[in-house]
Amino acid sequence: MSLESVKADLAQRAPDLSVIVTSSSTATVEEAAATHGVEPDQIAKTLGVKVGSGSNARTVLVVMAGTKRLDNRLTKEALGGRPRFLNGEEVLALTSHPPGGVCPFGLPEPLPVYCDDSLRAFGQIIPAGGATNASVVLTPQRLADLTSATWVKVSI
Repeated sequence: MSLESVKADLAQRAPDLSVIVTSSSTATVEEAAATHGVEPDQIAKTLGVKVGSGSNARTVLVVMAGTKRLDNRLTKEALGGRPRFLNGEEVLALTSHPPGGVCPFGLPEPLPVYCDDSLRAFGQIIPAGGATNASVVLTPQRLADLTSATWVKVSI
């Protein structure tokens, strides 16, 4: 259902965008870059992250350029807490998307989305589309607008 939820979400909120389903895997940054013929940093990876601990903990999605890494210090400064990555089962339960297909579209419940400044280096980026062989092509600002994302600097 994940791919279908992304298609339905985009059909409603951005009918000019379409989900590209390929015969090859786009589950990793390297596979997606090769499939789409772009550099790895144009692949917008979406990370499920728990920020903070105890009763102050909250779960968010962070979207960043493909080869960048989440920096603990920058994340703590920008989001107010130390980050902890969600495991695959937690991400699937939260987003309905399998690892390798996680994106900020078609979510069962709204989540805070943060777009890392690393995405702004590109005219077009390619996040996953709810399946390990699905993607969407759009501008970084369009991604941020569609997801009501906040721009942050959390990567190195």
